[in-house]
Amino acid sequence: MRLSQFFLPVLRETPKEAEIVSHQLMLRAGMVRQASAGIYSWLPLGFRVLKKIEQIVREEQDRTGAIELLMPTVQSADLWHQSGRYQAYGPEMLRFEDRHGREMLYGPTNEELITTIFRDGVKSYRDLPKNLYHIQWKFRDEVRPRFGVMRGREFLMKDAYSFDLSAEAARQSYNKMFVAYLRTFARMGLKSIPMAADTGPIGGDLSHEFIILADTGESQVYCHSDLIETRTPGADLDFTADLSPLIASWTSLYAATDEKHDRARFEAEVPEAKRVSARGIEVGHIFFFGTKYSEPMGCRVQGPDGGMVNVQMGSYGVGVSRLVGAIIEASHDQSGIVWPLPVAPFEVGLINLKAGDKDTDKACDDVYGKLTRAGISVLYDDTNERAGGKFATMDLIGLPFQLIIGPKGLKGGEIELKERKSGERMTLSPEAAVKRLTELVSARRVLA
Repeated sequence: MRLSQFFLPVLRETPKEAEIVSHQLMLRAGMVRQASAGIYSWLPLGFRVLKKIEQIVREEQDRTGAIELLMPTVQSADLWHQSGRYQAYGPEMLRFEDRHGREMLYGPTNEELITTIFRDGVKSYRDLPKNLYHIQWKFRDEVRPRFGVMRGREFLMKDAYSFDLSAEAARQSYNKMFVAYLRTFARMGLKSIPMAADTGPIGGDLSHEFIILADTGESQVYCHSDLIETRTPGADLDFTADLSPLIASWTSLYAATDEKHDRARFEAEVPEAKRVSARGIEVGHIFFFGTKYSEPMGCRVQGPDGGMVNVQMGSYGVGVSRLVGAIIEASHDQSGIVWPLPVAPFEVGLINLKAGDKDTDKACDDVYGKLTRAGISVLYDDTNERAGGKFATMDLIGLPFQLIIGPKGLKGGEIELKERKSGERMTLSPEAAVKRLTELVSARRVLA
């Protein structure tokens, strides 16, 4: 993509309304613009990142055997009356009436609707287990939306729902999703800590949230040092293994946050030498709630003995749009965003230091064509902006690699390759730079 043809409205100054780093950088990098309180338009650069994250989430769900569908954003309140959650959910749920006076709501979650879909479509235990998921926009009317996409009112979420015949089988489905989440976040270059959590308005008696470490995270996390490793624990595990003992060992390495757990318990249970304190952000939450929804909503199947059995259920959420902000919180520096390659909007930024110069244009066009044909996504700055402005923009938007081509280097047959994260620079021939860059990109596309 040529920058002269792209829409990238970067800002040189930090907007006053942006309180945290991710919000500041997303606005400055031209990724989003606020439409109203807690609601954002996703501009082309931000939308590319959102789609990259969404695809990783989708691939890891598909890998477990989960089946994708799509449910609507607007739901009938009748379903929520059936489950008993309509009044219990709270003011975060946006309620309204349609022109016929029917009670409707903008879905904050989908347990009721998916239970109805499954109830009406499955009648026998032979059709179990199943896991259905979708990636859809949600709305929760936060009393004080803030922190950009980290705590907005409208957000993109992956929510999955498992259906099993027995509680034991349902816990196996839960464990499978547990590992899928570890893999998902590891592929995005994130360290995630699974933490036993409250079930809240979703319900049930088993729940874990997944916290990623970030110095500017919203929560103070206290955890056992064995939970923090160079690589995310479990990222290479096979879904078919019996993971119950291993998952129990991870979550027994107690983790807590100021918001959700008692720090005194953490200090009582974890030796002094094993205590670690860090900042973190919640990016995923999984629940096993048994028959909380299937029983009141009549979601039953015929069991092996001919009797009717209430289906055992779980639900599993990942904040897709929230992850965009969370990744920035975990990966940035003084100059801007530092994208892990698997979620970067483009893999390479190609900088033409003298657009309009015949030799420089030819060299840039040649490199651009070779990289594009190799399947590498390139943002080619072919504008007449000054060199300093081009460098600042590329550092701000945080593409993993930069190729810098100018008349002076070309006279010596050389161009410069820069890695954004480390700042390391290499001077190579154009052919060697393309070869080296192709190798680096291929090696880093899948981190887990």
